[in-house]
Amino acid sequence: MTPAESPLQIEQAALEVGGRRLWTGLDLELQPGELVAVLGPNGAGKSSLLRAVLGQLPFAAGTVRVLGLPAGAAGRHIGYVPQQKLFDRGAPLRARDLVGLGFDGDRLGFALGGGARARAVDAALERVGALGYAGRPVGELSGGEQQRLRMAQALVSRPRLVLADEPLLSLDLAHQRAVLDALDAHRRSDGAGVVLVTHDVNPLLGMVDRVLYLAPAGHRVGTPAEVLTGEVLSRLYGVHVDVLDVHGRIVVVAAETEDGHVEEPASAAPGGAA
Repeated sequence: MTPAESPLQIEQAALEVGGRRLWTGLDLELQPGELVAVLGPNGAGKSSLLRAVLGQLPFAAGTVRVLGLPAGAAGRHIGYVPQQKLFDRGAPLRARDLVGLGFDGDRLGFALGGGARARAVDAALERVGALGYAGRPVGELSGGEQQRLRMAQALVSRPRLVLADEPLLSLDLAHQRAVLDALDAHRRSDGAGVVLVTHDVNPLLGMVDRVLYLAPAGHRVGTPAEVLTGEVLSRLYGVHVDVLDVHGRIVVVAAETEDGHVEEPASAAPGGAA
């Protein structure tokens, strides 16, 4: 891949999980340095999209190129923040060693160390505000502290594509900002593309370039102003949806359906962080 080429190209893709078609006809060309937020309700296939790009799930149709290669073939050049799963309390792995695994990538065995590796790990820890607990076992850390380590691990090898699945979970506002600033600085300095799954776009509004909204009645790609409107979301959900601007925050409110069910759009929940 040359610097001008797309980190991720998806053309007319479809995805099925457990025999259920999640979406079809998806087109997305990620530009170098671009951040795309993936929004939508639970079960829409947001996390499954990231797993398919990683090669962990097969696409049912379409063409997908990841850093110029087929899905699953560009692993070392991808930084990945998976859905949050806490370490067991007794896990002895140190925070610094967890981040170092991201530097080692697909090399066999554990690295013996070295100045470049140590400097890269320390820099990644510092960027997300985690240097202060670098020597502690990960099992002793809070969910938010572990989440910052996952972002540091994803960025330490300076990947050309970052896939992040709800990376702001368990973080307070200050540490959300630290994680987002680290991600923003990396994509701007290295021209890395970013695909970030989130339930709340509000913390990203100052940095997101485009939104991919996956919903029961289809999907839409565009700028936040183009996608996060009552008209667009009403079509995607099949019910009336209002989008409100409340002191600079986007709040989405769905109408009640005939059977009394409220389909809650998860794109921009009221309130702040999870």
